[in-house]
Amino acid sequence: MQTTVTIIVIMYMFGMLGIGYWSSRRISNSADFMVAGRSMGPILMAGTLAATEIGGGSSLGVVEKASNLGSSQWGLSAAWYILAMGLAFVILTFIAPKFRASEVKTVPEYFRRRYGKTAGLFTSITMILPLIGLTAGQFMASATVLAVMLGINWQASLITVAVIVTIYAVMGGMWSVAITDFVQVGLIVLGMFIAIPFSIRFAGGWDNVVANVPPETWDLFSGIGGPKAIIALIIMYVATFTVGQEAVARYYSARDPKAAMQGSVLAALVNGIYAFIPTILGIIMLSLVNMNIVTSERILEQGARYSLPVLATLTMPAIIVGLLFSGIISATMSSADSDMLGAGSIFSNDIYKQYFKPKASDNEVMVVTRISMVIVGIFSLFVAMNATNIINLLMFSFTLRAAGAFFPYVLGHYWKKASAAGTIAALIVGSVVSLVFEKNYIPGLKFFGWEQQAVIPGLVCALVVFIIFSLIMPPKEETLELSVDEI
Repeated sequence: MQTTVTIIVIMYMFGMLGIGYWSSRRISNSADFMVAGRSMGPILMAGTLAATEIGGGSSLGVVEKASNLGSSQWGLSAAWYILAMGLAFVILTFIAPKFRASEVKTVPEYFRRRYGKTAGLFTSITMILPLIGLTAGQFMASATVLAVMLGINWQASLITVAVIVTIYAVMGGMWSVAITDFVQVGLIVLGMFIAIPFSIRFAGGWDNVVANVPPETWDLFSGIGGPKAIIALIIMYVATFTVGQEAVARYYSARDPKAAMQGSVLAALVNGIYAFIPTILGIIMLSLVNMNIVTSERILEQGARYSLPVLATLTMPAIIVGLLFSGIISATMSSADSDMLGAGSIFSNDIYKQYFKPKASDNEVMVVTRISMVIVGIFSLFVAMNATNIINLLMFSFTLRAAGAFFPYVLGHYWKKASAAGTIAALIVGSVVSLVFEKNYIPGLKFFGWEQQAVIPGLVCALVVFIIFSLIMPPKEETLELSVDEI
């Protein structure tokens, strides 16, 4: 089996490189590279949106949480980890046309043209840092999956993943990212769906599964922490998807506002269907352990997160195992390429062209984007190999960028009185408040019971100061139109 699985995974890797090469032939300018020439239809957009957010956490992680074998015991409620993403896409459907109609390439570009260069520079810096951390984190996740599944050295696996993702992302930009994402989300959904009947048969039928798990396993709400925890998840996803370059770039890439809305709805549908697939697999794994068909020691040998690979090798033919493993690896890789492209696009479009060479040609901007992506890939590889604590630090800025930037970005599309002063105040206050709650710098500080979700008090405080400062220090001209870059 090991040889067959390895061959299939290697073929998949070469397939991704082939897509990158094919996509590179469609690139003629920076708009093609960063936002796929603004020509993505709803089907391709839905696939790439879903793939960007369906990563290792929403595949292996959900299986672990649903199985009750790790530190969490969520049962069926583990599905909310993905269902909340789907609901976030539904909410974003209503503002997706505004994102597309803005005709920008990056989130910092919107801030610069709406609120001025200071706001643009601030958001550029705070959004590049988490993207580097996220890229490193996804490299680590992909490498660990590859090493565990194929039984190879972790560092060699890490280098392999980093090189392949960097090459195909740099070759084709958003086109290669979107097309590989589409293939990857199909693989993971199909592969895990096929695993269900094999696993049920291995357990002796569905009745055996139901009879050998605790009744509370089937509670859709209690395990995750109830409605409050679900609401917090949805808020976090909406905030981060809205201002995250890796996600919102998909809306910029839609061929028109209608396609942006349709793609968002379809992505929500994919998430809604997929949510229960890894959840059911986790519950089946729990039943197998309770029936002593599989020992918990074998599951925990590589860590509870890797219970799905153990289940697959026990229950499925080698060819299907290979497809499933390719899908699981691709789930993390599809997030890494998006993070890398986002960081490169922001650096070239919002830092290099604005501060280093304002007269840079379109072709030069595209070249700088590619070089930046290579540098991000190398730096992320270095971080992943040497300093996991830095990863935690960089990934915390993921929360910081959402807390301060969300309301200036969204309300900027609707409220003419939104001002640069209000935006700067929101960016600073939102970040500081989130930092205080996240790091518990003031022990005992409460925020209506939401203090465990640092982004929520950050969002609320950012909204308050954004409105107050926008009214006290209004814009010189009340308009929703974006300025033309002064270059």
